[in-house]
Amino acid sequence: MKKVSLENEDNKFTPPRFVTGLQCFICGSKYDYDNVQTCPKCGIEGILDVLYDYDEIRPNLKSQISNRSFDHWRYKELLPISDDIQLPHLHIGWSPVYDVPRFASHFGIKKVFIKDDGRNPTSSFKDRASSVGVLKAIEFGFDTIACASTGNAASSLAGLSAAVGLKSYIFVPQRAPEPKVTQLLVFGATVLKVQGTYENAFDLCREACVKFGWYNRNSGTNPFLVEGKKTAGLEIAEQCAHDLPDWVVVSVGDGCTIGGIGKGLQEMKRLGFIDRVPRLLGVQAEGARAMVNAFISGKDLVPTDTNTIADSIAVGTPRNWRRAIQQIKQSHGEMITVSDEEILEAMKTTARLSGVFGEPAGVTASAGLKSALEKQIIKPNESALVIVTGNGLKDIQSAKQAVGDPISLPPTLEALTAALSFQNIK
Repeated sequence: MKKVSLENEDNKFTPPRFVTGLQCFICGSKYDYDNVQTCPKCGIEGILDVLYDYDEIRPNLKSQISNRSFDHWRYKELLPISDDIQLPHLHIGWSPVYDVPRFASHFGIKKVFIKDDGRNPTSSFKDRASSVGVLKAIEFGFDTIACASTGNAASSLAGLSAAVGLKSYIFVPQRAPEPKVTQLLVFGATVLKVQGTYENAFDLCREACVKFGWYNRNSGTNPFLVEGKKTAGLEIAEQCAHDLPDWVVVSVGDGCTIGGIGKGLQEMKRLGFIDRVPRLLGVQAEGARAMVNAFISGKDLVPTDTNTIADSIAVGTPRNWRRAIQQIKQSHGEMITVSDEEILEAMKTTARLSGVFGEPAGVTASAGLKSALEKQIIKPNESALVIVTGNGLKDIQSAKQAVGDPISLPPTLEALTAALSFQNIK
């Protein structure tokens, strides 16, 4: 592996000021801050959590945050980033939160907010993680970074790598949607389409990082990537401080996203920005429900096969399931599944009632909100914030499946009149 040179000739960066170490989710062992991805004692299952000195962070963050730019770097004390590193120029985070009364009325709930993370640079939530990942690669002296992904993590890593000047290798499963693969190629990534599942791509990527000396960006095992994802939770606490929702609804694949959001919300309560943590509702596709099974059984996760149109959450072996379930239970939340038919319907209803166009995984949370209301998990007198994690243009084939074809007609008023009459459109 080669050393990189970005605004620091010696490639010697000071450690993040407020990070105190890392702790294993399984055995509880603590480690000093370093380029370590999983617990040496517990192996790949030993996911690590980044620890902070909150007593030192509290006065610094609360006194200065109002003067900072509206992106996710405004929470720099809560991110494992060295002060010496130049941040990417792309605007990441602080995605808008919309109050959508038509959406709420349609589903029979007091209030619904939508947080549209499809507004990030590569049109997905995963830019939050990749922005941290590329900076950790630079800090630890790598010039090449890699990940396995069903799509969005891949495109976000390719885009952020292009922004900071790193080479990227992306492993995608055979079923990755063509628009996402094209996005990778446009950004200059080396794309490796693995003839198999996401799990096959993940394992091959991990082996390749060891053999070729690349930095492993996979958020399922890299503890620093989840810290980028938690910024959505930090933002929700700040954006909704005066009208905090009862529930935050999140689609679930590897577990990193909901686990990170939960951690961010818990931190904002600890630091005094909010006085309670909303309950988390984790939503999986019925065809990729390994974590829901573990949540219900209370036992260790058992890998499953996957079969869902929601490619971004089609994960049969979620690596970060312990963190996810811990955060859901700590918030007194729940987990449910939704069918592909419910996801396709949610693509239509979310767009038509809110103006936010989400890909299948992006609107799985919307489908979950509807199902949770029907099951009386969420009550009509409560409020909910739904996170749309990816833009619908990333999977046009699913969108076409959801809405059908346009009306084709000759360029005459008579043909238009006949078509409108046939369609019963007035």
